[in-house]
Amino acid sequence: MRRQFLTSTTALVLLLGAGHAYAGMDEAKAFLDKEIGDLSTLSRADQEKEMQWFIDAAKPFAGMDIKVVSETIATHSYESQVLAPAFSAITGIKVTHDTIQEGDVVEKIQTQMQTGQNLYDGWVNDSDLIGTHWRYQQVRNLTDWMAGDGKDVTNPNLDLKDFIGTSFTTAPDKKLYQLPDQQFANLYWFRYDWFNDEKNKADFKAKYGYDLGVPVNWSAYEDIAEFFTGREIDGKKVYGHMDYGKKDPSLGWRFTDAWLSMAGNGDKGIPNGLPVDEWGIKVDENSRPVGSCTARGGDTNGPAAVYSIQKYLDWLKAYAPAEAQGMTFSEAGPVPAQGAVAQQMFWYTAFTASMVDASAKAVLNDDGTPKWRMAPSPHGVYWKDGMKLGYQDVGSWTLMKSTPTDRAKAAWLYAQFVTSKTVDVKKSHVGLTFIRESTIHDKSFTERAPKLGGLIEFYRSPARVQWSPTGTNVPDYPKLAQLWWQAIGDASSGAKTAQEAMDSLCAEQEKVMSRIEKSGVQGDIGPKMAEEHDLAYWNADAVKKGNLAPQLKIENEKEKPITINYDELVKSWQK
Repeated sequence: MRRQFLTSTTALVLLLGAGHAYAGMDEAKAFLDKEIGDLSTLSRADQEKEMQWFIDAAKPFAGMDIKVVSETIATHSYESQVLAPAFSAITGIKVTHDTIQEGDVVEKIQTQMQTGQNLYDGWVNDSDLIGTHWRYQQVRNLTDWMAGDGKDVTNPNLDLKDFIGTSFTTAPDKKLYQLPDQQFANLYWFRYDWFNDEKNKADFKAKYGYDLGVPVNWSAYEDIAEFFTGREIDGKKVYGHMDYGKKDPSLGWRFTDAWLSMAGNGDKGIPNGLPVDEWGIKVDENSRPVGSCTARGGDTNGPAAVYSIQKYLDWLKAYAPAEAQGMTFSEAGPVPAQGAVAQQMFWYTAFTASMVDASAKAVLNDDGTPKWRMAPSPHGVYWKDGMKLGYQDVGSWTLMKSTPTDRAKAAWLYAQFVTSKTVDVKKSHVGLTFIRESTIHDKSFTERAPKLGGLIEFYRSPARVQWSPTGTNVPDYPKLAQLWWQAIGDASSGAKTAQEAMDSLCAEQEKVMSRIEKSGVQGDIGPKMAEEHDLAYWNADAVKKGNLAPQLKIENEKEKPITINYDELVKSWQK
């Protein structure tokens, strides 16, 4: 999914060669000297104190070989290539940290759940599976683990309150099931230099009657896309939008990663809508899924969802490069850095590291500052204040119950090492995927902020809480997520209309939920399908209970466009 980060230092090579027999504070000091330096929120004395705790806690497991896995992003490559060898040298626990594609991580964890075979001792597994883990009860809930079996290997300086993503990894039973390791959001991305060009501003105002700026709603995004598409800038024709359309698993993530929430699908609620979430899945008062289609009170095929898919199709065809239609996520990701795209509604901040390096010269000024900025995504006509506004990926440490306790303890030590206050600032400078409040506010990021295009400002802003991962309404993420790319792919290829695609998707989701209900495998927190009625019935029922979804169709879906000046937006956050 994103570029690899490669690094090595002489000290770390020496650490690797040191072997298990010499694990201890000498190796820890060498690591701190060469790799961490002053890039930590802890003083050197406190770094050494934390390292001593790891050394002592790891003694019963010295010589053990463990395996952990995560998806391939810059953050995890750094962990695998730098932090894992350092941890092995310091503690004597040999860690093999595999990095594989995100889809493969989901497939493998599903295999371990189904077979009980211990494939890995620790998993960095997206918090999107929180509903799955809570209902199947195949992972150790960390609240009980830290107070029980894992108490002797839980860092007293872990400081859970410092983590910004634990609300996403906490289930309805109020227990923590996963520990965040990295986070990134999908935000709006735009060419700040083009938006501030006097001729562009004057021409836009003359054509549309309002100021060119960060779009607050989809109506403005659409006008800006139209304005820039085909416009000549610096001698080349540019595009007003970028996306991708190939029928591929990554097309599903594009939409389960909260595209519908931006449009206004589901109910109000942070981090996720209740009782109807951004997948359109409705739950009852006991968090049991009761439906996905509007016929059961869900919203997957409701007017807001259909509107969101139709806009996606229209914009891809009218305002993006022709080749985008045949691209996957990973192929489309680097395109904005090539310098011919004015804006993108849905841009993962995990790309920031590659958008500020030498490969992105087309979008950088001579002093290394970016010609672009990122800002909150605009919302669709069905969106209401109080709803989530976008997606935040939270790759989180997950311990399976099928992993033997001693191996889980060793993996838990490694998980805490790579998320510790000692290493987190340095790790965050590499991958730019923030998990700790203390790191976000570290002075080193205040200094680096001008070169990161609004990333630090966003993560320090009150807006951040409106971005969240898939929530607990989804009862089986691996089974349900794979339905999305097939349905959306049919719409993207023209085989089905937006309405037909979403009708098919909600019906397929309900088939899976019905099978889970019949099996009884999730007990009294599994699906319990509702009776069927028409959209008007369920909308009236929602309104009566003070909820929104499913909303009725809005006749004029082109609302009054609104924009905001980027610099004014940032100032408002700082107030």
